[in-house]
Amino acid sequence: MESQQIVFLVILAVTLVLFISGRLRVDLVALLATLALTLAGILKPAQALSGFASEPAIIVAAVFVLSAGLSATGITDRIGAAIGRAAGGREWRAIAVTMPATAAMAAFSHHLMITAMMLPVMMRLAREQQLAASRLLMPMSLAASLGTTLTLISAPAFLLANDLLSRAGQPRLDLFAITPIGIVLVLVGMLYMLAGRWLLPKRQGEEDSGDYLRLERYYTELLVEEDSPWAGRTLGEFEEAFSERLQVADWLRHGLRRRRNDTGGFLRAGDVLLVRASPDEIASVRDEPGLTLHAVAKYGEKPADGHAPESFGEEQLVQAVVAPHSEFVGRSVSGIDFLHNLGVVVVGLWRKQGWLHGELSEVRLEEGDLLVLWGSQHKFQQLSDHRGFLMLMPFDAQRSRRRRWPVALGIMLASVVAAATEWLPPQIAFLAGAVAMVLSRCVTLERAYEEIDVRIYVMIAGVIPLGIAMDQTGTAQRLADLLLAHVDGLSPLTLLLVMFSAAALLTQILSDAATTVLLTPIALAVAEGLHLPPVPFVICTAMGAVASFLTPIGHHGNLLILNPGQYRFADFLKVGVPLTALIGLAAAWTARWLWLGGPLWPFVH
Repeated sequence: MESQQIVFLVILAVTLVLFISGRLRVDLVALLATLALTLAGILKPAQALSGFASEPAIIVAAVFVLSAGLSATGITDRIGAAIGRAAGGREWRAIAVTMPATAAMAAFSHHLMITAMMLPVMMRLAREQQLAASRLLMPMSLAASLGTTLTLISAPAFLLANDLLSRAGQPRLDLFAITPIGIVLVLVGMLYMLAGRWLLPKRQGEEDSGDYLRLERYYTELLVEEDSPWAGRTLGEFEEAFSERLQVADWLRHGLRRRRNDTGGFLRAGDVLLVRASPDEIASVRDEPGLTLHAVAKYGEKPADGHAPESFGEEQLVQAVVAPHSEFVGRSVSGIDFLHNLGVVVVGLWRKQGWLHGELSEVRLEEGDLLVLWGSQHKFQQLSDHRGFLMLMPFDAQRSRRRRWPVALGIMLASVVAAATEWLPPQIAFLAGAVAMVLSRCVTLERAYEEIDVRIYVMIAGVIPLGIAMDQTGTAQRLADLLLAHVDGLSPLTLLLVMFSAAALLTQILSDAATTVLLTPIALAVAEGLHLPPVPFVICTAMGAVASFLTPIGHHGNLLILNPGQYRFADFLKVGVPLTALIGLAAAWTARWLWLGGPLWPFVH
């Protein structure tokens, strides 16, 4: 063994120990490995830093921004709500609808974001239909992970595999090269979960312990403005249009309550609707034509459009908790006269129990009420020491841009088409789409940067040099020779299963990206030793890194559902081991059919 191989193996061993121990973040470990390879003279600086300008790193960053645009314009929320409605009240139907729909969304986004988006949808469905949450959450999470096998852009592992194939002199794969395998895996996963529902534990799921902070319980008043498109339309139409975004608690005209059950009554300019809404919706009212926050219209002065896209002029929204024994307790909002006495306006209120009715200004405050205040920054600085409030907190809200959803959807589709047809290189197509999302104001530049997971970007850029070094030092060839010596005479299908299994086991302790980078050079060398096309071996390796469900540790999406579903470690083993075996066989069989000329159907040649 050459000295460079020994040095590389030492660096690799230390890197693996740091990855597994979790003492340092994975992105920092990847950077340390890159520095070590450079300082040891194994890689030149240009090679060590090539990962930061690589196609996988650029595409991953761009996809995060594209996903942010879809989220900010409400597209993902609409899809999630539609899935919830279509799922119905039967367990089998909920699984049959949720899994393919979730997988389809994950094909063009990050599976963790899709899992996080679908989690409250599935919890609400389980609660309303009296279904066991544990029977719904695991199929949904598995579908989100399986959806990443549908396109090359949906998982860093496939982008890295494609990059390593290109570096080895092989033609690049197109965007949908792995789609046939992905479709088979999604179908296998769905049929397995439908047939094996008895393997899933039957638990109601964790009660909503965050009920105290349920965001949809904020109350605010919306004013129907002059020339509003809602003037002359019924309250029922309004509620249907906003059914997924807010709930109407009361309807006021000239300060008098209208009959709440008269959903056929017509709205007029000047009507006030008391609604329950999330912070995002309260912050987004300005984008709704003909509607505005009643308190701001009544007491405040709205600035001209375009001066401050994320707030009302220099003003901002802040939350304030009414302190125990506060001078405000028992007094109405109008009686306190927040504008003249404190220089701010109450635009919303949250209360733990009970529904509010009537004008917000006439509500008598209680200890623990959470007020949403609108005012200038210097007023809040003065207010921060007021003893009537327990604390002041930023109003954590993302302003939605729902009216731009057709633009966001068009940009996403255009990026996919441009990459799929090779009209533009994939990294340029998705980078252009990300820039277009910002320029079209589907998502703000600040939110775009916030949505990019820098850890994933740096980790991808940092592990690419490991793959280059493994190949350049000849370590990959040596390991492949050892493997071939022990599997001599085995069929290509068996070898594909070997590569899938090795990746499936290693990804339980490493990320899918790191696993793919470490094993792909070996897969390339094995294919070369057998004089076979390398693509199926590389793809099966990446599939094993992405679609292994042996433990909840292998996928962050599983960690998200662990507590809400009240799952135990053994639950994932019981469900995941047979599923991973089926997926491995399906992936290897389909890959052999696609690239090695094997039969599609068993016993048919």
